[in-house]
Amino acid sequence: MRPDLKIISDLIKPGARVLDLGCGEGDLLAQLQEDKQVNGYGLEIDARNITVCVDKGVNVIEQDLDEGLENFANDSFDMVVMTETLQSVKAPDHMLEEMLRIGEQCIVTFPNFGYWRCRLYLATRGRMPVVKHLPHSWFNTPNIHLCTFHDFERLCRDKGLDIIERFVVDAAHVNGPLINRFPNFFGTIAFYRLGRENS
Repeated sequence: MRPDLKIISDLIKPGARVLDLGCGEGDLLAQLQEDKQVNGYGLEIDARNITVCVDKGVNVIEQDLDEGLENFANDSFDMVVMTETLQSVKAPDHMLEEMLRIGEQCIVTFPNFGYWRCRLYLATRGRMPVVKHLPHSWFNTPNIHLCTFHDFERLCRDKGLDIIERFVVDAAHVNGPLINRFPNFFGTIAFYRLGRENS
């Protein structure tokens, strides 16, 4: 299992009802079904990925995330997961609200634009950074809403979303003392487990 998916898997309880937004080839759900007997569904727009999901026995629904999640009732899931996709949807603030409308909790991961290499690249070259965890040029990137960890946490406060847990890693998905002390400067990817405030 990919290191990032292992981190997410460790945050999900056995037997949980899980929705994976932008599930790709269904690796996370397939592993969760096998290891933790979750009742899982994935949303995916790419036809090839959907075929791979079906071949793995993963329940998948063809859906564009930018069209919203109105087809799901309140409290349909225990956990809603979005892995490095939040920055590519049109309205990430609304998406977070929807994730916590249909799920008791959610897990989101995204790349950090505040990482020191990004800051140095922009400061010395005057151009949008192209680094390991953000490998695309500005004109062909799927990332339309880049942010830092501080930006995200401010949004959570403004929206009344409870940050239950945060885990920050480098590009190899390893944590360390510098990352723990200065996560917004040395961390490249963060894993946030969120809940509704006062729930």
